Amino acid sequence: MRIARMLALAVVALLGAATATAFACTMHVGGMAAAGSGGPIASSLDLVFAPRPTATGLRLVSSIDPGAGFYGDVWAHRGAAYLSSWRGEDCAGHGVRVIDLADPARPQHISTFADAAREPEIKGTWTEKTIVRDAATASFRGTVAVTSLQHCSEDAFRGFGLYDLTDPRNPKRLSLVRTEGVRGSHEIWLENARGHLWVYTAIVRSELLSSPDYDPSKRTATKPGLADFRIYDVTDPRKPVQLGAWGSWKALGIHPNRGRGIYPANLVHSVITDDAARRAYLSNWDLGTVILDISNPARPRYLGRTRQPANDAQGDAHSAALAAGGKVLIETHETFLGAPTFFDISNPRKPKRLATLGLPAAARAPRPHTPYYAQSVHDPKVLGKLAFFSWYRQGVVVADISRPSRPRIVARFTPPNALDPGAGTCPGRSSCAFVWGVYPTKDYVLASDMNSGLWVLRLTRGR
Repeated sequence: MRIARMLALAVVALLGAATATAFACTMHVGGMAAAGSGGPIASSLDLVFAPRPTATGLRLVSSIDPGAGFYGDVWAHRGAAYLSSWRGEDCAGHGVRVIDLADPARPQHISTFADAAREPEIKGTWTEKTIVRDAATASFRGTVAVTSLQHCSEDAFRGFGLYDLTDPRNPKRLSLVRTEGVRGSHEIWLENARGHLWVYTAIVRSELLSSPDYDPSKRTATKPGLADFRIYDVTDPRKPVQLGAWGSWKALGIHPNRGRGIYPANLVHSVITDDAARRAYLSNWDLGTVILDISNPARPRYLGRTRQPANDAQGDAHSAALAAGGKVLIETHETFLGAPTFFDISNPRKPKRLATLGLPAAARAPRPHTPYYAQSVHDPKVLGKLAFFSWYRQGVVVADISRPSRPRIVARFTPPNALDPGAGTCPGRSSCAFVWGVYPTKDYVLASDMNSGLWVLRLTRGR
């Protein structure tokens, strides 16, 4: 009885302490919305019994779930987070949620743009990638966001949208750009350089699917269609103009179906550029990362590409990030146990493989992995001498890359399992963690979980 009484007193004390902090801190766990988001405020019982995230070297500051799930990538700009959305089961078109992080402990959902509710003309699309930049051109001064728009049905819009986010509480659409070919802009990049504003986008499998002799029954063709990679001058974001394009089939003679592994293909999946917008780095799936000279955006010029060992069963180059002043490329692979590979690209014509960063926890995960890429790395970001990775079920992984030939894991964070609203991220189970994106700043690290929303973190080691 004495032990029971002591336990009861301890629980009461814990509940009291939790109550004292629940309303001072807007952190929520397991689906309770942060203050200011319009959802319920966490109670003391919620905080005591809710599932907890796991963290090493990273501290949880707060989180917010704006509702409806199906979250995509995350970007940060001037004290705000831009939380994109995935298609989900019904392609609801949730758009891009803008989260005010003026106080990182109290994130607030302040606006939404590129969503079907506010823009019926883009109904039936989803917006998984958004980039935000400041711009100062002859035609526009302020903050511009570009977001990818992919279609769920053949009669829906496809392409990308440009928005004025100078006042993030009041987004204004500047233009919609329709991209011919297939389902629209998959991944996208925005750069402000040389007095211009540029959009670079990947139109997945366009060379194959838009071929004039494409045979849908055999899923092949003999003539290249419209290029997978396209460049637009958006110096006047109200009047975008396409300038250039590039495709590996037309330029290199490599057929889109020549590949290896689980998903054999050559396609442009994503793109980034250097700060000067003179080099583009195309994640070209089984072809590796293709490096282009885009100094003349009307005529992209092939320089070289990364290569994986011949005995590597998978290719699947998904995304890339630059480090060491542009001399090092980090290439991620979205596949079974996909991992990041580091390359020395001082000579872009002959990239040199330096290292691969494995994650033992992913290798130890029970099998089979469903989906097959559940334990794969997804996207990379770099801040100084640290690389940040979104690693799907494994959450956020931070590595010290001061020696790129010997990257070393220094911090990790995995959000708690959250309900999968569409059975797309957690097949065979009702809930899981599934981190899509990561974005580091000097003040905090953002992570987007497809099921639970935005997580705000701080590094406690590895600086």
